Amino acid sequence: MNKTKEVVLVASGDLRLSANQNCWPAQQEMEALLGKALEKQGWKVKRAHAYDPVKQHGLIDSQRMGIDVFATIDPTAPLIVAESLWQYSHHVLAGLTTHQGPILTVANWSGQWPGLVGLLNLNGSLTKAGVKYSSIWSENFDDAFFTNGLKEWLETGSITHDESHVKPFDQVTIPAEDEAIGRAFGKQFKHRKAIMGVFDEGCMGMYNAIIPDDTLHATGVFKERLSQSALYAAMLEVTDAEARAVLDWLLQKGMTFNWGTDLVNELTEEQTLEQCKMYIAALRMADDFGCDTIGIQYQQGLKDLTAASDLVEGLLNNTERPPAFSKDGRELFAGQALPHFNEVDECAGLDSLLTYKLWKELGMEGDNTLHDLRWGQQYKGENIDDFVWVFLISGAAPPSHFVDGYKGASSDRQPAMFFPKGGGTLKGVSRPGAIVWSRVYVMNNELHCDLGVGEVVELPEEETQRRWNETTPQWPIMHGVLKGINRDQMMAKHKANHIHVVYATDETMANKACRIKAAALAELGIQVNFCGDVALEGASFQTEDYLETSSASVM
Repeated sequence: MNKTKEVVLVASGDLRLSANQNCWPAQQEMEALLGKALEKQGWKVKRAHAYDPVKQHGLIDSQRMGIDVFATIDPTAPLIVAESLWQYSHHVLAGLTTHQGPILTVANWSGQWPGLVGLLNLNGSLTKAGVKYSSIWSENFDDAFFTNGLKEWLETGSITHDESHVKPFDQVTIPAEDEAIGRAFGKQFKHRKAIMGVFDEGCMGMYNAIIPDDTLHATGVFKERLSQSALYAAMLEVTDAEARAVLDWLLQKGMTFNWGTDLVNELTEEQTLEQCKMYIAALRMADDFGCDTIGIQYQQGLKDLTAASDLVEGLLNNTERPPAFSKDGRELFAGQALPHFNEVDECAGLDSLLTYKLWKELGMEGDNTLHDLRWGQQYKGENIDDFVWVFLISGAAPPSHFVDGYKGASSDRQPAMFFPKGGGTLKGVSRPGAIVWSRVYVMNNELHCDLGVGEVVELPEEETQRRWNETTPQWPIMHGVLKGINRDQMMAKHKANHIHVVYATDETMANKACRIKAAALAELGIQVNFCGDVALEGASFQTEDYLETSSASVM
């Protein structure tokens, strides 16, 4: 691959200075371990950008900086993108799209900062952009999985991962009844058409989360591009009394708000009331424009103006929610959720709307959400012996997903380094039960969707708290077990930082609903893969066929 045996290393960071400074020590530790692993195989690391003593970190923190850094890199050199924190993929995407040498994305297996989440977002963005890359992850960078994978990449320029858990929809047979139900729903969904309200497209460099308009139109969904400045203006028209009525409703339902008095570091009642105004304003704007689903970006723009949107997002995703009214007194979306896609992730928005409507057709609760695929560990005890994922999101999970619903929900202040204006989350522990998981993504200029079944398990309170402390304790958590998929298979195949989840009434219904949803997606022209142990009928699938066609296009 390279006669000099030298690897160039870059590290993409956050846009926010406070985040980069806080996370820099973890990045240094990760790079040191990675460097030792490379040295053991006879290779040296050349860092393409230096530590900045003024900024007090050594991360690429803008698209401009990324372009300038890549201008100094030999385009044929083997290149590693090393990540131990959340990063903005567009900081390095421009350079990676024209890099000719082999590319490897690497993350540390840690829940401390969302490095794994950043890696998955970058992988999804590279997949959408048609950039060839390989990917690997490790806790200490000395395990056999990592060592063997790194050796393979250094010798051949690529890594082949096990994707034997993947079954393309068009290569299996599902029950005729399920396919008929799904395809009929898909036809109806496309015929009726829907509007996706997008509050400022593109969030935190998530190129993978933007669906090209013509691709989205083929599913019957059309974007209404809205401005977050208009949302803020609408908040200013909500009265204090209207905001107070929303808060009183939540308090009567038993929700807890962990208020303090320090505006900088604690959640205050004033911040919560501001979020209640955003809740009403969002519903009013959705009504004004006839939106069927909306996504608020928040992270850039609104974060400098107002409290966080996460409490709002979780409430919108819940069928039972505080009543809100138009200026002329009409209750808005009465008796319904207004599916919201966190961080304006349009792939999740399409999935959320389709899932909400389909589940209602199937007689189930359609409340759904995305989570970050944050981290996970093996757990043994309480009749569990499995790899249990930490699904975690900044607050958009609906209370209907939590143990004890609103009574089990609380609101903590968002971390100050990400959320300078404060605002609370919608926090809870997801209840045990069967789930269907999925992810819509863009590859080869087409929409794809991977989906499967899983289970939310109940862990002891001390284990839940430990996992929260290893990640972000202010955020809602789901203890997820994915059926028939191990850790490394999931990481290798998943093309996004987000995973979509919805409950089913039981395991049997989860499998049936998963099959029906796959047929509905296929009817919309989406390329569908079953992943893991989904109960199928008459499968006629050969693993080798899939591996031969898929490995060349992505890894």
